[in-house]
Amino acid sequence: MATPGTTGAGAQQAPPRRRAFHFNAGFLTNARVRRILSLAGYDLKLGKPEATDDVVVWGHSPYAPRGEAVAEATGASLVRVEDAFLRSLHPGRSGEPPLGLVVDRRGVYFDATGPSDLEHILASHPLDDTALLNRARDVMARMVEGHLSKYAAHDPDLAPPPPGYVLLIDQTRGDASIALGQATPDSFAEALAWAREDHPDAHIVIKTHPETRTGHRPGHFDAETLPPNVSLEDRPISPWRLFEGARAVYCVTSQAGFEAILAGHKPVTFGVPFYAGWGLTDDRRPTPARRQRTLTRAQLVAGALLLHPTWYDPYRDALGEVEDALGALEAQARAWREDRAGYTALGMRSWKRGHLRASFGQHGPLRFSAQPEPDRPTLVWASHATPDLAAACGDAPLLRVEDGFLRSRGLGAELVPPLSLVRDDLGIYYDPTRESRLERLIAEAATLPPPRLLRAERLIQTLRRAGLTKYNLTGGTLPDLPPGRAVVLVPGQVEDDASIRLGAGAVSTNAALLHQARALFPEAFVIYKPHPDVEAGLRPGALTEAEAAPADHIARETGAVALLSVTDHLVTMTSAMGFEALIRGIPVTTLGAPFYAGWGLTDDHGTIPSRRTARPSLAALVHAALITYPRYTDPVTGLPCPVEIAVERLRTGAGVPRKPSLRALAKLQGWLAGHSWLWRR
Repeated sequence: MATPGTTGAGAQQAPPRRRAFHFNAGFLTNARVRRILSLAGYDLKLGKPEATDDVVVWGHSPYAPRGEAVAEATGASLVRVEDAFLRSLHPGRSGEPPLGLVVDRRGVYFDATGPSDLEHILASHPLDDTALLNRARDVMARMVEGHLSKYAAHDPDLAPPPPGYVLLIDQTRGDASIALGQATPDSFAEALAWAREDHPDAHIVIKTHPETRTGHRPGHFDAETLPPNVSLEDRPISPWRLFEGARAVYCVTSQAGFEAILAGHKPVTFGVPFYAGWGLTDDRRPTPARRQRTLTRAQLVAGALLLHPTWYDPYRDALGEVEDALGALEAQARAWREDRAGYTALGMRSWKRGHLRASFGQHGPLRFSAQPEPDRPTLVWASHATPDLAAACGDAPLLRVEDGFLRSRGLGAELVPPLSLVRDDLGIYYDPTRESRLERLIAEAATLPPPRLLRAERLIQTLRRAGLTKYNLTGGTLPDLPPGRAVVLVPGQVEDDASIRLGAGAVSTNAALLHQARALFPEAFVIYKPHPDVEAGLRPGALTEAEAAPADHIARETGAVALLSVTDHLVTMTSAMGFEALIRGIPVTTLGAPFYAGWGLTDDHGTIPSRRTARPSLAALVHAALITYPRYTDPVTGLPCPVEIAVERLRTGAGVPRKPSLRALAKLQGWLAGHSWLWRR
């Protein structure tokens, strides 16, 4: 089983195999559904089953009676399959595969006329395990914070109507859950009538189904015939934002009623959905006598999202937990929300275009150009984001792009593409002269409750155990360390790097850095590590023998992890190795103003922006810098992915790109950068 609360900590134990016969072409054509069922132990077959076999049907679809008749005739067990409650970005008719299924051997969750596996769980499972309920609470929090529901293609920036309205949830005409939920098409008119009766002074907002908005299936209301003070809401607005401003929620059998419970409402139901009859709803229809128990929200979520569904991990092609589905949906929803308007990318070298398109071009057009376009956001490498360019963008956002802090197995200067990129709408993390999005995220993370930081704490432990850093370079040797002397590591930097120009302050060269480190720790054993780009001859910053004299050892081509494993203290200008040292519990002295300085976690000798007044924990800093700020792309599936998948790929090397053939080009690029007068004349 996967470790609770993390993404993909392990695969589930393989279930016993069963022959499952089907009579619906959808089981042939939907590769994801077939794969999930196969992983769950079902071998899909065509032909005639025996009494010991299963017959699988899709819910109560128009084709389900075929399988039902065969099961009855042969004595085979009938198994109903449906999408799980966190499905995908878009409805199934868009062609997007599901992240999970409910596989029910008793009935199906939306059929109130008989029992189902979900109803059995909610009625009989103890639902009293503290760890299980804590996971359920965390799942609720992540759904609310991530604006995630069954279909997650919502825009959280869309504002709801002024608060105080009554929210009524529409559904698509002919949906099987309506009739089997003991309702009719007239139930929607009844719900509207009661909403107006119960709240005569309130504006009624009817939320349409996503398939109605996209034209796939009609709903039950017509904007032209609505009574006064009633309106349709058909924008892709987050349901969680609608719940915030609603004084009451009315529904028939929609899953949105379940989500309303998670948001703190007690929805009024005019059918018998799976979440009715447990004390969490105001039910205007009789509920089955089987439902005699009173549940808490966490217990309902534990049954409906943790225990009942069969979840799929699309990155590992394995069964997973609800946290795996959440991680995938969070990453994919973020990419859709940020990228669907498309981008104009300026000044991007040709070798970067492929991974920029993979990272930012899956949901909208990404055009490479020499000039910004007024109707779409502009992407530009952060070092090229000048004030004149910002002015040329007008009202369109200017987004600064940089590598993330878990980048690759190899150097960017050697043209190894990254697994992570950041896009910053305020500034960029290495520039302390102005606020960056990361800086704001760090301040916000300081107030996250401890349960929400558990993911970051687990990530810290994983990075420590796996020995991962930004570039994950290995090799080199460690010196014989003298006993009784503290080891101080001094990472060199690229001296013309923007982080030095903007954030180093008075100490801005590697020679001055090494001299200052020796002055601060005169008795220590000082190890100087040249920057990998400098060692590779790609960037400036090499020291002469005299300049390197304050160091006791020069760690040439030695990996960062090996050095950090023997380090007692680190002294830096603005190096990301300072952040990597903090992750490993190593004290850090900063001489400049890197993004991790000024928050109470480092000994700061540089000039720190006065706006950094928050005091985040290390977990909060890691949450902002490694979970919230970057975007990750899985090199195996090509999908946007959570940080845990990127960490696993870096650890195992699976799919991680390498570009050794481009090394010569990288060296030429570095030489030209150092002799720019030749091509600028």
